[in-house]
Amino acid sequence: MFANFIYLIIAILIFALYQPADSPGLSPVEAWLLAAIVIVVFASLSRWLFRRLATSVDRMDAYRADDRHSNLLTRQSIMAIAFYAVMVHALGLPSTMDDWLVFKMLPTVLAIVFLLLFLLLLTIVWINAYPTYRRLYGTGLSRRDYIIGNWRMSVPILIPWVMISLLSDIIFALPFEAPKRFLSTTEGEVVFFVGFLVVVAVFAPIVIQRLWGCYPLEPGFYRERIRDLCRRAGIGYRNIMYWPIFGGRMLTAGVMGIARKFRYILVTESLLRALTPEEVDAVIAHEIGHVKKHHLLYYIFFMACFMLVVFAIYDVTIYLILYAEPLFKAVLNLGISQATLVWSLHSAIFLAAFLIYFRFIFGYFMRTFERQADVYVYSLFDTARPMIATFHKIALTSGQSPDKPNWHHYSIRERIDYLLKCEGNRRWVNRHHRKVRFSLIVFTMVMLAIGLLGYQLNFGVAGQKIRTNFFEDILTQKLHQTPDDPQLYSLLGDLKYSQNALAETAAAYERSLQLAPDAPQVLNNLAWLYATAEDENVRNPERALVLAKRAAALDPSPHVLDTLAECYFVNGDTANAVRFARQAVANAKDKQDYYRGQLERFRKAMLQGIPESRNGN
Repeated sequence: MFANFIYLIIAILIFALYQPADSPGLSPVEAWLLAAIVIVVFASLSRWLFRRLATSVDRMDAYRADDRHSNLLTRQSIMAIAFYAVMVHALGLPSTMDDWLVFKMLPTVLAIVFLLLFLLLLTIVWINAYPTYRRLYGTGLSRRDYIIGNWRMSVPILIPWVMISLLSDIIFALPFEAPKRFLSTTEGEVVFFVGFLVVVAVFAPIVIQRLWGCYPLEPGFYRERIRDLCRRAGIGYRNIMYWPIFGGRMLTAGVMGIARKFRYILVTESLLRALTPEEVDAVIAHEIGHVKKHHLLYYIFFMACFMLVVFAIYDVTIYLILYAEPLFKAVLNLGISQATLVWSLHSAIFLAAFLIYFRFIFGYFMRTFERQADVYVYSLFDTARPMIATFHKIALTSGQSPDKPNWHHYSIRERIDYLLKCEGNRRWVNRHHRKVRFSLIVFTMVMLAIGLLGYQLNFGVAGQKIRTNFFEDILTQKLHQTPDDPQLYSLLGDLKYSQNALAETAAAYERSLQLAPDAPQVLNNLAWLYATAEDENVRNPERALVLAKRAAALDPSPHVLDTLAECYFVNGDTANAVRFARQAVANAKDKQDYYRGQLERFRKAMLQGIPESRNGN
């Protein structure tokens, strides 16, 4: 389940990081035909590898065969990710569908379509893996139930992302500007993500238990026993449910839900059949431990912290990639554009950060929390012997080695050994609780430091200086390489204006116009500068009006008409200032308060007979 969680998150990131090419090299028919060939090749390769394994498992001991099967399943899932990335990025399949009306209005629907494509590749792996799975574990589970079981374990992982993304799409589709502006900011994205993640974490269990096909545990011995144990521990729940994961044949239990009214205790039929009542008590105590120690809330906290890490390193990685561009000259010489190279490297760094964070940091806390839930048994019982016996039974029935490593659990052997140490000396229980507290404190302090660093880099004075110096260096470097690029001079003018270096701003814009005389944005920016500059050596109202007229003729956008109105105003023509300010108000879809304020300012000046104003806005 946890491996599928990682695979699906990577698939989401692969799709989210897709950037359409300026000129697609393939037609939609060609792209999808090649995609079909890719799927056939993947299916054939997967089938051949699993068939080859199936012919050799009978000659291996059970543990080695299980290890070979698990490793091949992992490799094939990773290969599915690689083939999926080829279809998305190399074949550009999303670009063949992104002009459909439904996908324009709700981009998340397009993402869901491509996640289903990835799930198709995983389903191919599961279909081919089933014969070896059945032979190794002697299960009576049909191929259909095996595949449905994998789907049921995978799809609920997508629920929080789907709900968050769809709500975001709906907000951007509605005609309300305030929420759109808020969600377009970094702070808005973080607040929206964390807030909605908490809401989903509260209510999602209702949906998930239905997708899993859970049904209530019947009244009787075990239901009353579990109920009494939960009362004794002081935790509430909505219901106790059978968990029909893979036909209910796994010896496992679970708990989901951070709010008691939406919390479910889950058990499988095999668990109740194979374990003694005392062993069932120990397993339920373990699940209660997750609730009492607030592990589910911490997982939400860790997800939010990953967003914090991304926020902190996002711009820094782009700066580093651009500074390191000389290292990639050989790649650029192959005809790959700089933008494509930068985006590809940035995406690779982002995926690497995700894998490192979840594999090592998230994985560390998952293992640590599982052990803390193990030792919670001592909070309800005098001994953990029934839990130890349960681990032995799981090792015997699973067909897996008790020493098999796991990134999100300690091995069964390690869990047994630690409980045996606790049996001999209860100080090991408190020692682990202290380890958890210390780890959480260190993690929180590191996240606070990363958060402060990210804030400084994105909003602080130091970050502003770094960005300014960085962009100036990059622009200077680019201007040496392509001295006749008008866009570079336009960007240089924008940069100098932000530094209040008005004379250098004017020089950069003028040079840009020499190279591209009909660039409306540069005409508009330079006109505004000449009309509103406080420096008399830069201010040039007459030149400003000439430039503004040219800009408005090319692009009668509200902000360009506003500049034209300002230029008429500073030249003493308040009637035309009012005229074009009215047009700006009429054409504006946002910033209405600003444009109406400008119009009112010009009207008052006209009524009062003021010929001109030197006050820019």
